[in-house]
Amino acid sequence: MKRRPLHRRAVLRGAIAGGAVAIGLPWLEVMEPPMARAATGPKRIVFWFTANGSLPAIWTPPQNLDLSGHPIHAPLQPFADKLIFLDGVDQKVAYQSIGDGHQTGMACLLTNSEILPGSLFCEGECAAGMEQYVGWGGGMSIDQHIANEIAKDVTLKYRSLELGVQVKGESVWSRLCYAGPDQPIPPRENPDQNFSDFFSDLGTDPFALELLRKKRKSVLDAVIGDYSAFNAKLGKEDRIRLDAHLESIRAVEKRLDATGQVGEACGIPTTSLPGDQYQQNDMYPVTGKAQMDLLVMALACDMTRVASLQWSTSVSNVRFTWLPLVTGEGHHDLSHYGDDAADAQADITTINNWYTEQFAYLLEQMAAIPEGDSTLLDNSVVVWVNELGQGNSHTRDDIPFILAGGCQGYFKTGQVLNKGGEPHGKLLVSLAEAMDKPVSTFGVAEHSQGPLSGLTG
Repeated sequence: MKRRPLHRRAVLRGAIAGGAVAIGLPWLEVMEPPMARAATGPKRIVFWFTANGSLPAIWTPPQNLDLSGHPIHAPLQPFADKLIFLDGVDQKVAYQSIGDGHQTGMACLLTNSEILPGSLFCEGECAAGMEQYVGWGGGMSIDQHIANEIAKDVTLKYRSLELGVQVKGESVWSRLCYAGPDQPIPPRENPDQNFSDFFSDLGTDPFALELLRKKRKSVLDAVIGDYSAFNAKLGKEDRIRLDAHLESIRAVEKRLDATGQVGEACGIPTTSLPGDQYQQNDMYPVTGKAQMDLLVMALACDMTRVASLQWSTSVSNVRFTWLPLVTGEGHHDLSHYGDDAADAQADITTINNWYTEQFAYLLEQMAAIPEGDSTLLDNSVVVWVNELGQGNSHTRDDIPFILAGGCQGYFKTGQVLNKGGEPHGKLLVSLAEAMDKPVSTFGVAEHSQGPLSGLTG
């Protein structure tokens, strides 16, 4: 008897006191008819943001991509053949836009559009013509363009996902993604809420998930009966893939439980706390890791194919108390010291290296998810972006872009490219092409004429 293909939106279902629970599935071979089954999953794109520039004097890796001893990039050595390091890519549109360095660096980064005039974000005494006399960003961001085009072909649970790690404020300094001119998209900052939204469709009772937490009852435990029956219908490879997916969900449950976000350890914050635990400075690493795990699972479940993860905000002054810093100052404060301030330069190097460790962790999780004959990472491109080239000069030239993943062979990875001052808008055009949603220009046409050369095989 022929086995009917499984619907792409299939879920595992179960019940808890007061409501129903369901969790999404990863991409499985059984979800496609035998003749139509591809050897790989869909393409995805992820934007990964960190702030305050880098250290150009040491940022560029060697051409042979031996990263083993690099002061910033050493954690990426296992993925060297899946990376493209870009030098000499300039955010030219930022220099014709109103706004200060961080404002233009942020608002123009994914839009390649000038900031709209206004008085929303006026610092001190604002007078007409002052650089700080600005409103929101002036165009759609490339992630939203790609997401809108994908939505014409397929219906996903989320057209796009914007996640944040202690972004906190609501201003032009803190918004990376735009649905259109004057339409900033706030990132989701609460990993506990994300876990609920992504993996626990709770029927009619809004209090059911809270009851689940109080009883320390796992979402996976609730669907185990459906899992057992479903698993018996799968082939060997799909069973391995599904089991790995469920184990990753279990790992996140345990991590959130240990950090006070799920289960008995989750309590109502006292009035003396500055918000929930995930917003506390020292919870930055734990919150970020939970967001990465949730992001990877959302991609694996095909809930979305376009996502971003924004670490803090431009002008980020996170204090990296968990690192052995010399000065102990916040990130933004450190970024303003001169090049000859040895202690500050050492601390910025340590901070950049820590962010690289987090980037490597994300790539590791994506590479561990098989999809046909490839992996989630191979089918994706992850774009590390920054609003500045160097913090103490506020330059928007030579921004430290890194691409990871080949996006199903579109990108020729394993190389270091110096583009000699080409506009970053051309990189945005290349990303749209990589996702099979080509455009000839994006944002300000003057600074985005065609794709960036040298990225493809």
